Amino acid sequence: MSVGQWSRDLAMGVRFAFAGGREGWTRALLTAVGVGLGVALLLLTTAIPNALAERDRREEARSDHTFSQQEIPKADDTLIVVDADTTFRDRDVRGRVLEAEGPRAPLPPGVPAFPAVGEMVVSPALKELLASDDGKLLRERLDYRVAGTIGEQGLVGSHELAYFAGGKGLAKVLEGPASGARIDRFGNDLGSSDRWDPVLLLLVLVVFVVLLMPVAVFIAAAVRFGGERRDRRLAALRLVGSDSRMTRRIAAGEALAGSVLGLVLGTGFFLLGRELAASVEVFRVSVFPSYLNPSPLLAVLVALAVPAAAVLVTILALRGVVIEPLGVVRTAKPSRRRLWWRLLLPLGGIALLYPMIGQGNDGGDFNQYLVVGGVMLLLVGVTALLPWVVETVVARLGSVGVAWQLAIRRLQLSSGAAARMVNGIAVAVAGAIALQMLFAGVEGNYTRASQYDVSRAQMSVDVPEGSDAAPVAAQYRDTEGVRKVTTLSDFHLGDQREADALVQITVADCASLREVATLPACRDGDVFAAKGSEYESDSDRLAVPGTALWAESEDSDRAGDRTVTWTVPRNIRQAESREDPTGYERGGILITPGALPGKLKTLMSTRLFLSVDPSVPDAYDHVRNTAARLDPTSQPMTWHSIESDDRYATIRTGLSVGAACVLALIGASLLVSQLEQLRERRKLLSSLVAFGTRRRTLGLSVLWQTAIPIGLGLLLAATVGMALGAVLLRMTNTSVRVDWPSVLSMTGIGAGVVLVVTLLSLPPLLKLMRPDGLRTE
Repeated sequence: MSVGQWSRDLAMGVRFAFAGGREGWTRALLTAVGVGLGVALLLLTTAIPNALAERDRREEARSDHTFSQQEIPKADDTLIVVDADTTFRDRDVRGRVLEAEGPRAPLPPGVPAFPAVGEMVVSPALKELLASDDGKLLRERLDYRVAGTIGEQGLVGSHELAYFAGGKGLAKVLEGPASGARIDRFGNDLGSSDRWDPVLLLLVLVVFVVLLMPVAVFIAAAVRFGGERRDRRLAALRLVGSDSRMTRRIAAGEALAGSVLGLVLGTGFFLLGRELAASVEVFRVSVFPSYLNPSPLLAVLVALAVPAAAVLVTILALRGVVIEPLGVVRTAKPSRRRLWWRLLLPLGGIALLYPMIGQGNDGGDFNQYLVVGGVMLLLVGVTALLPWVVETVVARLGSVGVAWQLAIRRLQLSSGAAARMVNGIAVAVAGAIALQMLFAGVEGNYTRASQYDVSRAQMSVDVPEGSDAAPVAAQYRDTEGVRKVTTLSDFHLGDQREADALVQITVADCASLREVATLPACRDGDVFAAKGSEYESDSDRLAVPGTALWAESEDSDRAGDRTVTWTVPRNIRQAESREDPTGYERGGILITPGALPGKLKTLMSTRLFLSVDPSVPDAYDHVRNTAARLDPTSQPMTWHSIESDDRYATIRTGLSVGAACVLALIGASLLVSQLEQLRERRKLLSSLVAFGTRRRTLGLSVLWQTAIPIGLGLLLAATVGMALGAVLLRMTNTSVRVDWPSVLSMTGIGAGVVLVVTLLSLPPLLKLMRPDGLRTE
C-alpha cells in the first residue's frame, strides 16, 4: 500500500468529519474536547520541570546568606540583611530587614529602590492580605508603611507572602543571635551538591508515570467516541465500492481530524489555564504564568504522538469489526476475549521490576527505564484485563428486575465500551493505591517523631539579649491564648584547675525547675545538683559543695580576665534529672533566682517555653505579635509532633497537586464519555419511553450500567495497585504492609468521582427520555 493511498484515505476521513453534517461535527467535537483535556494536562506536565527549575533559579537569585568563611568588610557596595521571617496562621511570610551601607549596595531582585526606615515593599499577595480584614493581626506585627510592591523576579510564586523593610543600626543586630549577614551581592553560585536518595528518585519516577498514565488512557478512549454510530456510517462506503482496509483508513482519518482539533483545543485550554495559574494556589504551591513554558522537545512529542495514537487506536479497534455493505456485524455475539495475552502485560511489568527487588538505598540508583517500563506495563495491564473481567462477570449475571435486565443486556452487548469508559479511573486508582502503599512504607525513613513534647509546650522563644527575663515572660504570660510560661536561663561555669571541664547552670523558679528535674520541696533560694543526665559528665565532680567555679565576664576590662567566680553552696541538695520540653535531659546545677549572685546574671541566655490554648482563635499569632513588639528580629518557634524530610515533603506535595489535576481530568472525561454514550442511545431510550417504560426504570438501568463496570474496575484496580505497591516496597527493601486506610480512601475517592459524574449526567438523561427523540431528519 502506497503512502499516497494512505494520505488520500486519511484526507477523505478528515473531510467526512468536518463535512458530514451535524453528526460528523458532533462526534469530532466530542473527540476534540476529550483529547483537548488530555493534551492540556500533558502540556502542563511537560511544563512542570521548567517551572520547578525556574522556582529554584529565583530562590537562588535572591539568596542573601553568605557561605564564605571570611566576613565581608563594610564598604560602599555592601548591604546588611537581617532575617525577619514570620508565620501568619499556617502560612509562612518571608521577611528581610535591609540597611544599605553605601550607594552601590545591591538591590534585591524585584525591588526598584531600597525602602526607607519604617517602610517596606511587599509582594502583591501580602499587600492584598494586609488590606483585608483577615490581615488585622499581621498588620500589628508588620509595623511598617507599605511603600511599593515586589516584582515577579523577586518572588517564587504568585501567592508568596514576602516583604523587604528598611532598617537602621543593623550592624549591632548582627553581633547578637539574629540571623543575617553583610553581603555585596544577592545570589550564590553554590548549587546543591547533595545526592538524591535513590528511594526518593524512585518516588519521583513512579509519581510521574502514575499521573500520566490515566491521561494517556483517556486520550486513547476519547478518539473512539461515537465509534458505533461511525462504524454504521462506514457501511455506506462499502456499498459504493471501498474495501475493508480503505474503510478503516477513512475511519482513522475521522479520528485524526478529531485529534488534531483536540490539539488545538488542548493548546487553548493550556494557554487559558496558564494565564489563570497566577490566581490559583494548590497545597500552598503557586506559580507565575511565565513558569509554565513546556519543553519544546516534549511539546513536539505530544503534538506528534496524539494524532499517531488516534490513527493507531482506531485501526486496531476496527480489526474486530466486520463492516459490510449492508451493515456492521458488531451486534452479533462476539467471540469471547482471550485471557492469556492480557496476563502477559502485568507479568511483564513484574519481570522488569523483579531484578531491583531488595535493592533499597544501598544498591545505587534504580534503573529508570526498567522502573518506568515496569510500572507502565502493570498499569496498562488494568486496561487490558478490565474488558475481560467485565465480559466474564456480566455474562454470568442473571435478571432480577427490568432495570437490572436492561443494564445487564446492554453490558453483555457492549462490554468493551463500558470498560473503556472506566479504564481511566481504574488506572488512576491502581496507581494511587500503589503510591500510597509506597509512601506509607518508606515514611518512617523520612519522617520521625519530633523531640519536642507538644503536650507540655507548643512554642518557644528566646529573650532578647540585654533584657530582663521576668518582665518579658510577664508580657508573654499576659498574651491572649497563653496558658503557661516556663522560663529557663542557662550558662556554663568551669573548674579553674581544668578549663575543659564545664558544668551547666540552669536558673529558674521552682515551677519551671520542675520541668527539668524531679525536685524535693522547693522554695526561692534553694540550689540543687541534678543527677542522671548522660550529657553532663562533669556534673558529679563539679556540683560538690565548696567547689569554686569560674567564667569569663563579658564586662571585664582585660581580655581573658576570669573575674566571675562562684562557690557551690554547702546547702546544695540532690535532684533527679528529667527531660525538658525539648527532649533534652539537663544536668549540672539548678539555681532558684534568690540564690543567684548578681555578678552571674550577665552570663545568662534565657528561653521561654509557652503552652498555648488551641481553643483561642489565632493564639499562635498573638504570641508572634508579642515577640515582634519586643524584638522585630525575634522568630518564635512553633513545635510539631512530626518532622519530615524536606525533599520527601516536596514530593508528597507534588503528588497531591498532580493528583488533584488528574482527578479533575478524570471527572471531566467520564462526564464527556457518559454524555457521548447517552447521545448514541437517544433513539433507543425514546423508543422504550414511547412503549410505556417508566423513566425511573430507565434511569436505574443507566445507573446500573455505570455502577457495575465501575465496581469491577475499582476491584481490579485495588488488586493491581496492591500488587504494584508490594513490588515497589520490596524494591526499597521495606517489609510489605497493605495500607488499608489508603486503599479504601483511594477506592472511595474514585467511586465518589463516578457518583458526581453520574449525578451530573441525570439532567441530560431525563431530557433524552422523550418520545420526540424518535424524530429524524
